[in-house]
Order: sequence, then C-alpha cells, then structure tokens
Amino acid sequence: MPIDPTLPYDENNIFAKILRGEIPSNRVYEDEWAIAFHDINPQAQIHVLVIPRGAWVSWDDFSARAPAEEIAGFVRAVGTVARDMGLVEPGYRLLANVGQHGGQEVPHLHVHLFGGQPLGRMIA
Repeated sequence: MPIDPTLPYDENNIFAKILRGEIPSNRVYEDEWAIAFHDINPQAQIHVLVIPRGAWVSWDDFSARAPAEEIAGFVRAVGTVARDMGLVEPGYRLLANVGQHGGQEVPHLHVHLFGGQPLGRMIA
C-alpha cells in the first residue's frame, strides 16, 4: 500500500528493522551513511536496495532536511555500490519512489538499483 511521504518517520518500518538488525538482509555494502542489500523480490537480474542510515521518509524529506554531508555520503554510497557490482558499463537504472503516485511502499528513503540485463526504456 502506498504511503504518505508527509507523515512522520515510522521507527517500525521494515528498513528501520533491517538497520537495527532485527530482520536479516543479504548486504552487499555498508558504510557510515548507508547500507545496500539484495531485494527479496528482484525485478531484474541485479536488484539492490540502497538505504540511508538516517530516519528519512522519502527523497523529498531527505533532500529538504538532511545535512549536506549526509546527502553526499548517501549519493556516493549509491555510486560505490553500482561500481562495485560492475554496473557502470554496461549500465544500470536508479529508482526512488515517492508517495502514492510514485508507488512508495516503505516509509524510509530507498533507492532501487537495477542492472545485469537490458532494462528497456522503463520498468513496468
């Protein structure tokens, strides 16, 4: 069910639980700003989620309120994951859903990283 990105952060969302180690994840990367792990329901040959360690509801919340150092750290983490997975060449896709029309289902900022195959113009 899509969420309302204007609501306060929910400390009990699934990604908060993953960050706290209450739910296991198949991690491929972590640093002081972010963690990345394989999606449990992959939509491409490679489908990794990258989430910030901070309590940010959505891209809108993060871009409006996060400190510049945290934004830079998260963006660099996304790029590092793509490079580490060998996706820069032949290419990859990033997707961040925001709110109901964007199809956001978890009230914690997350970026989908898709690759490992031709993705076409858009993912349906």
